[in-house]
Amino acid sequence: MTTVDPRNQNILVYINGELKPRNEARVSVFDSVVQGGDAVWEGLRVYRGRIAALSAHLTRLQNSAKALAFAAVPSSQEVRAAVFETLKANDMHDEAHIRLTLTRGEKITSGMNPKLNQSGCSLIVLAEWKPPVYSDDGIRLVTASTRRNTPSCLDSKIHHNNLLNNILASIEANVAGVDSAIMLDLNGFVSETNDTNLFMVRDGTVRTPHADACLPGLTRQMVLDICHDQGIPAAERNLSLTELYTADEVFTSGTMGELTPVLEADGRVIGNGAVGDLTRRLQGLHREAAWRDGEEIPF
Repeated sequence: MTTVDPRNQNILVYINGELKPRNEARVSVFDSVVQGGDAVWEGLRVYRGRIAALSAHLTRLQNSAKALAFAAVPSSQEVRAAVFETLKANDMHDEAHIRLTLTRGEKITSGMNPKLNQSGCSLIVLAEWKPPVYSDDGIRLVTASTRRNTPSCLDSKIHHNNLLNNILASIEANVAGVDSAIMLDLNGFVSETNDTNLFMVRDGTVRTPHADACLPGLTRQMVLDICHDQGIPAAERNLSLTELYTADEVFTSGTMGELTPVLEADGRVIGNGAVGDLTRRLQGLHREAAWRDGEEIPF
């Protein structure tokens, strides 16, 4: 069963310029995130006084808002200030995760049309005490019947809140009694899991799916950069389930889970069923880089 850090009962949540206690943190029923999941988001992790890849996350937030034609979008500097204000109010310096949400804003009446949005965006900064969601000891996966969106339907480059296909895949994982679900693209190639990117290792080479149907995750990019810097062969290409089943190592990447070993997929044991040496090495290198290159919290 999922547990919640008791400290989170007393957190303050930033909503449109105000810090509110958890039980008072609300948006209007007319807000676009309620009316149609019309919002974009980022996940940020705090490491010993620094936020990993903050500028990159804020850039992606701006790009997602622009792609969805949001109006009156707060600047990255304004969002950054709101993040720092929230962390300071909660006295958070480490082992914290931030769910940053930007909605199209409040509508003048219920409805789908963005013309009904006339008051600008809503900004929510939800910071919680939260360790990585998956264990370093490894997880089990099952392949979901629900497919990942194709760019011809909804581009994965938009980091949007409309996550129903991911949620349906997560339900399949829950029913199967495993930790997460593999999602395929419409051509049957591996895309990602319902909440992370996927990597495979074979003969010392790291491989990951093209960022077509999957999200081009920032932790995913950090892994590719680390591989380049460390001289570890790495490539992006189409990958099949058979390649995943027969890989030497498999791991996932994401802000919520960092790098997580995969021990089993669809009942097939990955490698020898233990956490791989390269996965362990990359876990350490990632945590080091996330802190070293992170943006310092100014308090």
